[in-house]
Amino acid sequence: MYSPSPPAVTAGANPYVYLNHHQTMPSGQFASRAQPSAVSAMGVAPSPAGNSTAPAYGHSPAMASLGATRFGSGASVGWMSRQPQQPQTQQASHFVPHYGTPPMSSLPHSMNHHNVLANIAPSSPSYTNLGSPHTAAFVRSSVSPVAPTQPTSTSNSSSNIANASPEWLQQMMCAEISRQSFAPHHHARAAALAARSSANHGQDPKKGIVLPAGVVANGLSFPIKGSDSTVQSADTSLSMSPTKSSSMRTQEADPKDSDKSWSIMDMGGLKLKNIGVDIFRYTFLTSLFINHNNLTTLSPAILQLRNLSVLDASANQLVAIPPEIGMLTSLSALFLFDNQLTILPPEIGTLYQLEMLGIEGNPLQPNLYEIIKQEGTQALVAYLRDSCPVPVPPPEREWISLDMDLPSMSAEEDEAYTFAVLSYNILCEKYATAQMYGYTPSWALAWDYRKECILQELVSYNAEFFCLQEVEMGQFYDYFEPKLNQHGYEGIYWPKSRARTMRDDERQHVDGCATFFKTDTFELVDKHLIEFNQIALQRPDFKKTQDIFNRVMTKDNVACIGMLEHRKAGYKIIVANAHMHWNPEFRDVKLVQAAMLMEQLEMLGNQFAKRPSQVKCNENFRPPNYASGQQIPTLVCGDFNSTPDSGVYEFLNKGFAPGNHEDFMDHVYGTYTSEGLKHNYALRSAYSNIGEMPFTNLTPGFQGNIDYIWYTSNTLAASCLLGEVDSTYLSRVVGFPNAHFPSDHVCILGEFKVKHLGNEATS
Repeated sequence: MYSPSPPAVTAGANPYVYLNHHQTMPSGQFASRAQPSAVSAMGVAPSPAGNSTAPAYGHSPAMASLGATRFGSGASVGWMSRQPQQPQTQQASHFVPHYGTPPMSSLPHSMNHHNVLANIAPSSPSYTNLGSPHTAAFVRSSVSPVAPTQPTSTSNSSSNIANASPEWLQQMMCAEISRQSFAPHHHARAAALAARSSANHGQDPKKGIVLPAGVVANGLSFPIKGSDSTVQSADTSLSMSPTKSSSMRTQEADPKDSDKSWSIMDMGGLKLKNIGVDIFRYTFLTSLFINHNNLTTLSPAILQLRNLSVLDASANQLVAIPPEIGMLTSLSALFLFDNQLTILPPEIGTLYQLEMLGIEGNPLQPNLYEIIKQEGTQALVAYLRDSCPVPVPPPEREWISLDMDLPSMSAEEDEAYTFAVLSYNILCEKYATAQMYGYTPSWALAWDYRKECILQELVSYNAEFFCLQEVEMGQFYDYFEPKLNQHGYEGIYWPKSRARTMRDDERQHVDGCATFFKTDTFELVDKHLIEFNQIALQRPDFKKTQDIFNRVMTKDNVACIGMLEHRKAGYKIIVANAHMHWNPEFRDVKLVQAAMLMEQLEMLGNQFAKRPSQVKCNENFRPPNYASGQQIPTLVCGDFNSTPDSGVYEFLNKGFAPGNHEDFMDHVYGTYTSEGLKHNYALRSAYSNIGEMPFTNLTPGFQGNIDYIWYTSNTLAASCLLGEVDSTYLSRVVGFPNAHFPSDHVCILGEFKVKHLGNEATS
């Protein structure tokens, strides 16, 4: 058993260097076990035979059994008591008895080993003479090195091969290749030989091994669909931070990880019965080979290896796979050939990037076999995803009370001067595609399910203001407005600028910003639309810069501003609801949009301050007079697509950003870049009182805080905040949306109290 300590770190080291350290004899034979092996070169020494003291791992049980309903009963959040709306196919989660499956230990003569390898061997380097430590020719033996424990009697006729689908032929090819990889450290040896071959051909060994597209870097050519670039491009939108591009995130990754001298571990062919838990501390691993051992279980601790793209556990004695495997969303290849698996955990359904699931040689239940034989890996992943039982819902998010230094008020005053605001990007139907959210069950991604969850969540929080982003025009008028009207809300809405040039049917699917308010508490006095690209055209200093036309004008984001008065107390309030551009490559545009938002807010606020009150307040209250817009309680809510270390956050928080700010990226925007950005509001993020949320947006590729409720600290005080999502629940969640969270964002909610200005007018 291996129980290694953390690896040594060498700056600038080759990630494959541990493979190149393997010694090979001049004859081409590999060094004996006493010689440094690929694993020992990694700082991992094998324990003496019979001295393994690590406990055996029992397989992790499935998640806690569910009650009769999908959501647990909640004390105050009624939306979590909804019944599931799952398709009929979910009844298939009760596995039927398995039947025998044909072993792949022997193929018919019409498809022998040489024919299999001929079509899939990489062009360079050569992998010959790697089938055994004794340099035996790499040919098909009459008996497979590892065969299923319970062989089946199903015929392997040539006609079956001829009628097999391309997906199943690929499965058989990979299985046969896997069976030839039984030698100790086979993959490490193959990679070491490839590295030496590259060096002999004038290639730089320090650059690692460059394999052909679609070939897994494991020493043999597994015919995986697509290439690494395909996988990366498919997940680009999920892997990019809103404030940093994918390339920047790679460059600015944890330096400790970037300095690792290796990222692939080969423990194959060692007949191990257990694997030390310390192995799973190597979170930087991208490939792990534990094939051809005697493992009966995999530790649930494997969920720590979130960077794995290849996991080979073939030719063991596994009887179950832990559900934690579903957390390894970077996996593109999962090889489980020749084990004792009768079922697969439905959590495999979250592996949305999986291109090859190797299950041949297992006595799996027939319905799973039929799916992968006819339609391939991705069809089976989709089936498991939609059949996965709904996990136990999280505990309700706690209310966090804040200390306030405010004068005492009567109960009537406290009620009148207190209100709550919720901000929520609800993920419109158009953007919620299976390609973008491949880890979400189709029924949980369906808009009919999600919109009801969203509505019940809003109603349960009972806030005075709802600031929603990504609301489609058709959904606002046909669903949210009439539904919320029944609960005493009125709304204002504007779609993105593109809607004005579209046909009526197309316009219904354009998303925008919607703000709802309680009509029995506030009266709407005025409302305004802010179209950032149109405002940019009105600035004379912008007309001389090409960046305005090339970068700002092409983004049609909007914000809406509502100006209201409290019906009972008479005070005014301004609520801004914004949705900034998303692309991290345009963080300069986000800064420009934030600056224009604050300029418009200041101008409209000053106008609103001069307007006489339109409500007749209660005789016990004195409506204040306002000298300027800065004295009016103001809220700026929305999805700013900017993390707390961004220029947008710095500008809103400090009231200033220099013209040479790094987020401008040397682009020119008139006085914004020549003089800097400035606003006169004393803005503060509501959650900065307790530390910003760990995230408001959660996907497999990004977890961060990009939604905010900003308030004017001179006129308002935050009294309560809605807390975080339970961490224990999150430890088993790949990303949102899911059954319990209908958007990839979570809502944020704050309660505020109006401060007295001391200049109230007499009634």
